[in-house]
Parts: sequence; structure tokens; C-alpha cells
Amino acid sequence: MADNKFRRGDHVSWASHSGRAHGVVREELTERTHVRGHAVNASQDEPQYRIRVDDSGRDVAHRPEALRREQS
Repeated sequence: MADNKFRRGDHVSWASHSGRAHGVVREELTERTHVRGHAVNASQDEPQYRIRVDDSGRDVAHRPEALRREQS
């Protein structure tokens, strides 16, 4: 099983509609919140990560299983 624990500053990528997107982990989300107007159903048992997208500078949230650690 892959390591699905990420820390602030980790460089990650994920599949997007236009190929692979890249960004930097800003924080681990462990409670329900909103990111850019979208509900994020994070919890202690199922955390998600707020990521700053490299290309746009916007924040997004993803589950750890959608992320892949990249070289910095």
C-alpha cells in the first residue's frame, strides 16, 4: 500500500481533465469545510488536503488516494 500521508510543502500531482496537475500541499483538512465554494467532507478518519495549484495559484482539495508525491 502506498504512503497516503502528506505534509505541508510536499509537491504532489493528480489526474485532471487536461492531464496531470501539480501543486503544493498547504494543509491537511480533518473537518468539513469549503474550498473555493465547494464543500469538502473531510474528517479525522478520512482527511483531505488543501493544495495550491502551481499553474493557477488557486486552492483545491483532494483525497489522499488521488494524489501522487512528486520530486520537489
